[in-house]
Amino acid sequence: MEIFLAGRFIKTAKETEVINPYTGKRVDITYLAGEQELEEAIFKAESARNAMRELPSYKKYEALMFIRNQLLQRREEFGRTIMFESGKPIRYALGEVDRSIQTFTVAAEESKRLPGEYISLDWTSAGEGKEGVVRYFPVGIVAGIAPFNFPLNLAVHKLAPAIAAGCPIILKPATSTPLTTLLLAQIISEAGLPEGAVSILPMDRKTGNLLVTDPRISLLSFTGSPEVGWKMKAEAGKKKVVLELGGNAGVIVSETADLSLALKKCIVGGFSYSGQVCIHTQRIFVHHMLFESFSKQFAEMVAQLKSGDPAMPDTEFSSMIDEANAIRVEKWVNEALADGAGLITGGKREGTWYAPTLLTNTNETMRVCSEEVFGPVVTLEPFKHFEEAVEFINNTRFGLQAGVFTNDIREMDYAFAHLEVGGVIINDVPTFRVDHMPYGGVKDSGLGREGVKYAMLDMLEPRILVKARE
Repeated sequence: MEIFLAGRFIKTAKETEVINPYTGKRVDITYLAGEQELEEAIFKAESARNAMRELPSYKKYEALMFIRNQLLQRREEFGRTIMFESGKPIRYALGEVDRSIQTFTVAAEESKRLPGEYISLDWTSAGEGKEGVVRYFPVGIVAGIAPFNFPLNLAVHKLAPAIAAGCPIILKPATSTPLTTLLLAQIISEAGLPEGAVSILPMDRKTGNLLVTDPRISLLSFTGSPEVGWKMKAEAGKKKVVLELGGNAGVIVSETADLSLALKKCIVGGFSYSGQVCIHTQRIFVHHMLFESFSKQFAEMVAQLKSGDPAMPDTEFSSMIDEANAIRVEKWVNEALADGAGLITGGKREGTWYAPTLLTNTNETMRVCSEEVFGPVVTLEPFKHFEEAVEFINNTRFGLQAGVFTNDIREMDYAFAHLEVGGVIINDVPTFRVDHMPYGGVKDSGLGREGVKYAMLDMLEPRILVKARE
């Protein structure tokens, strides 16, 4: 599959294989862009800045809706591509396509509602007789770096807002999962956008880091690991930076919770796509009166997960992205067990497959608790007082989202006021996300917000016109 450089599809001298994590077989060959191709993409994006800035809203709307409609027509094809290159079960892959369709729909609508305001300036004598008009202008070229775990929708969360805001964008997909975004490029190439408005270039890390350091790029949007993200921010110079860096999301199951609802939601939050989700339900704190019942039922539900070929429609659980990550998860679990953690179920690995695993008797020093495990591991611990559970959730360097199962309005209010996270989800898991809500974290979980409108605000900058009042 060819890569997409400023409106045309090309091959380069450097081929790269895309491997199906479940079968270990090659899915396809694509190409890596080098410095020469990236330079051309930046040059063409610079040339497209004026055309993108002046593109009327109705044309941006039409382009975004064209992409949306084509995605809808080719839903099965995109779902299969996600499944083959990422190992994601087809039921979740198709769900990702559906979310991407929604993301483009929201972006199309938001392209018609760019912010602006009128300001009266006569609050002091200096402003007497004057008024202000604030308009928001595109910041310039956006660089997007997307991860493997949602190869379509997390890329779309960079592409769609950039188009809606009128910014040219260069997207670097993950080298392990570039095919879905290159398939999307086939649609984008027919959407009627100015030449140079979009480039989708798989690159190695060295070349991709030029997106971080090049001063011609005005905004960097990165989704990935905290260590890489904060290093990028330090190297980014004067450009704006948006970071979505994941975490070790926690859940509180209160004494007043609907236990069956909590169990049903937590099994999906903990093990969908083998836990390779930024808001994976990693740490669950259950009121001590419910702990024994919750643990027993949860372990039974884990044992019933349908594991196997991601191409099968009933498969709920499959392989991880590669064996190196499965080995890493195995190592972290074994470390926790050696330090006194108890194994409820799981703890086994075969190649890229790591069994859905439940641990208890853990503590905040263990990496399965303190770091983002990004794998199918969930810890279960009891608590006595709700305030104590909130402290457990907060006792980490991360703060992306948290779930709280409760039917007590006082606990809901306390959680919202005291949980140090970007989002508090009541009676659902932190894995919940819809694509128009503000999404992002505090502390080491990131900087700025995604969610189409909120991403667009970072991609726009206000300017004020001051004039005499007529």
